[in-house]
Amino acid sequence: MAKIYAIISHHNGIVDDTALELDAAAKKIDAGAAATAIVTGSGADADKVCEEVAACYSKVLKFSNDALAYPNAEVVRNLLIDVLPENAIVLMAHNTFGMDLGPGLSIKLDSAFVSDAVDIEGVNGGQLKVIRQEFSGMASTHVTVNISGGGVINLRPGAFAPDESKAAGGSVEDRSGDIGDLTVKRKFLEVVEAEVGDVDITKADVLVSIGRGIEDEENIEIAEELAEAMGAVVSCSRPIVDAKWLEKSRQVGTSGQTVKPKVCLACGISGSFQHMGGIKGSPFMVAINKNTKAPIFQVADVGIEADILEFLPELAEAVQSL
Repeated sequence: MAKIYAIISHHNGIVDDTALELDAAAKKIDAGAAATAIVTGSGADADKVCEEVAACYSKVLKFSNDALAYPNAEVVRNLLIDVLPENAIVLMAHNTFGMDLGPGLSIKLDSAFVSDAVDIEGVNGGQLKVIRQEFSGMASTHVTVNISGGGVINLRPGAFAPDESKAAGGSVEDRSGDIGDLTVKRKFLEVVEAEVGDVDITKADVLVSIGRGIEDEENIEIAEELAEAMGAVVSCSRPIVDAKWLEKSRQVGTSGQTVKPKVCLACGISGSFQHMGGIKGSPFMVAINKNTKAPIFQVADVGIEADILEFLPELAEAVQSL
């Protein structure tokens, strides 16, 4: 089988949680293969990331250049076209960067492309079988793709359980000298950080996160009472912000804040990948939803079928009594 490569996401020298998830996905494609990690960046940040990634990958390729300081998909795509071998299988996270990088890379490599895969069933005769979700996770689609000529696969963050005990003690190979022309039309200007409101949900250990199931702005008080009883913070999914019921700084997801709580109560949240993409670190997840087919139940440690408008006040009362 063709060699498997994992594109490592990182920010300010901190490796994204998806690094280990990509390795887990690679094992589902070929249990006997060792994926090669690719780290792009600049200076000390790139060195730090490579050192951390080498702890879980047997081989890490480093590409360091000032033009790679910010993960500009157009720049990274030009680099990968030059350095990847023929028929390579490339794995990356289905985050904003991966969604920008993956499709164009598959076209340039003339290889197959799979977007937002949530599981991999294996390979048979060059045919890769993957599972995707449609209709906001309400239906699963089994897709077969021919990867005999290579492939680019975007994997949903949090969908693949990582082996966090792995200690590879891998080597770092500096391939910066192989970098060719990185001139592109797109120019990086600046990073605009998400606003931090009166409460910083990114620092909270316990989140009571609310979605459409809260139904009305006045009902948010129910979630706030539970959060107060638990010593938690109220966060939300995008529909709550779109309705202007809570400020943008409370939104969890790919278009909101990235959080890493120890415990998360998902209350009336369907569990779309846009929302789940903002939750890192595998927290203890409790899903409360009256729709038993909600995708959130597939990732929850505990699932409770209930109307949150009735259940949350009872839970708050029970917590207070303790």
